[in-house]
This record gives sequence, C-alpha cells and structure tokens, in this order.
Amino acid sequence: MKPLEGMTALVTGASRGIGAAAAVMLAEAGAYVVVHYHTARDKAEATARECGRRGAGALVLQADLGSPDGPDRLKRALDEAGLAPDILVNNAGVSRYGLFTDVTEKDWNEVVGVNLWGLFRLTQLLVPAMVRRRYGRIINVSSVWGIAGASCEVLYSLTKGGVNAFTKALAKELAPSGITVNAVAPGAVETDMMRDFDEAELAALKEAIPAGRLARPEEIASLIRYLALPEAGYITGQIISPNGGWIA
Repeated sequence: MKPLEGMTALVTGASRGIGAAAAVMLAEAGAYVVVHYHTARDKAEATARECGRRGAGALVLQADLGSPDGPDRLKRALDEAGLAPDILVNNAGVSRYGLFTDVTEKDWNEVVGVNLWGLFRLTQLLVPAMVRRRYGRIINVSSVWGIAGASCEVLYSLTKGGVNAFTKALAKELAPSGITVNAVAPGAVETDMMRDFDEAELAALKEAIPAGRLARPEEIASLIRYLALPEAGYITGQIISPNGGWIA
C-alpha cells in the first residue's frame, strides 16, 4: 500500500517548478492531488496528467491567491468537489528583483499578497477540517533568503522571513491536534524564479555554492514528500534549508 493512499494533497503553484515536482511525488505516494494554478492552465493540466500516470487522481483548480477573496474562492471550489485536504503544500510565490528604494506599492501588494496573505488565509480555511480529523500536514515553501536575507531581494526576503515565523508559531498551536507545520527553505533552484539572473550571475552563484550547482526541483520535492508522510509526525516547527551547503 502506498503511504499516502486515501489522502488528498493540495499543492499551490503546481503548474511548474517545485510545485509541479511535489505534486507528482505526492501522487506517486498515493495521494489524490489538487493542482492549483493562477494563469498557466496548460502547464497545470500537464502536471495533473503526470499525476495520473502515477496512478493517482488529480483535479486542476484556478485561483489568484494574492487577491483578497482568492483563497476563499479556492476553498469553495474544494468544497464543491467534496475535498478537504489532509496535506497542504503552500508553494505559490512571487518575487521581485531590484533595489529596495525602487519597490513600489504595486510590488508590495503583489508579493505580500501571494507570499503572505494567500498562504495565511488558505491555511486558515483548511485547518478546521484537519483539527476535526486530528491529522494534517502543512508544508510551507520558503526560501534561504527568509533565513539569511538577500541584497536586491528585500521584499521577497521579508515575506519569506514571515513564512518562517508563521511556520514556527502555527506549529506550536496545532501540535496538540496532530497537525505538523514545517517550512522547506531552498537555496538556488533551477526554476523560473532564476530568470532574472544572466549567465555571468548564475556562474558566480554556482561558484559560491559548495555543491557547485543549483538544485533540481525534484530534490526539493523529495523533502516535501517526506514531510507529508505519516511517519514524519514528530517533525514540526522546523525550517529546513536544502541549499547545497551555501548557507549554514
């Protein structure tokens, strides 16, 4: 029997990168996977097909989690499908690369909206069902910059630091209900978020990483999969950073 057989997992931002890799790995472990996306429906459907090839059911749902009512609309769609996720992977996120003094109100609203509001509100909506079942796994995808901070990514670092604090606090609140809350804070990963770096910057980045390379999305997804398992029940409130030895 697969370890997540009979469970439902919701992965936000699952149309590409870490989210898509996590969705497929959870499907391999037997979970029914809800593939969330914002704009890339074709890629989300491709992720769902990959889940199906692993023998798991999958449902594709759209929502703008950064909008005031986006998380509530996603919850209503889940209710209409009769689904109450046992596993929530808060992966959806956006970044802005540039000087701190150039950050605009629009930048603030978009990045804080998705990275903090969307994550907070969606979790708030899904936790009651987990409490009733006295079981749940909440895995927040943060960033190494939420631990160490990054020049020219102050806004992004701020939000990911908030994700880490949210993770630690909520873990304490939900532990008595059998729900774990952890964050995976990757270093540099081969995803679309690296598109703002040119070849010279990427080369310098790889040189600074002891492992000498960027992570593959599947390497981050494997940690997410483990934290979603029933046997990971004593791991909670942790910020785990797979970063190739870059940041201790």
